[in-house]
Amino acid sequence: MNIGEVCTRTVVFTHPDATIYEAAKLMRSRHVGDLVVMNEDSAPVGIITDRDIVLTVVSQNVNPEVITVGDVMGGELIVAKEEDGIWETLQRMRRHGVRRIPVVNGGGSTLVGIFTLDDALELLAEEVNQLANVVKQEQVQEEALRT
Repeated sequence: MNIGEVCTRTVVFTHPDATIYEAAKLMRSRHVGDLVVMNEDSAPVGIITDRDIVLTVVSQNVNPEVITVGDVMGGELIVAKEEDGIWETLQRMRRHGVRRIPVVNGGGSTLVGIFTLDDALELLAEEVNQLANVVKQEQVQEEALRT
């Protein structure tokens, strides 16, 4: 299974010249904790999180109406290609200390989704549930053999 099969395909995005105030309003209205930052060619160039806003704007008492997303977003954008494996992507996320990773097409220029730590936990929970169902089914089959 690859990351393109499990990533969230609906991604909320913004542009580097949007103000932090606009970004925060967008996050609130769309109920998300991050925005992928896209350039004028619609290629992902960064990511901004609610945590970024708190640590670099709110806690520093900076006016969110004058500072832009481009001023706050991190440096190098870490991405996963949609054909990358889940384990490979999780290792990349751990290595770079990120909880969210944009997923791009094979060429790397088109955003196709986003994969988050929450997505990984949901996937893991589904897998554990499947394992529990195996045990349960085994018990049902054993009971059927006894009758």
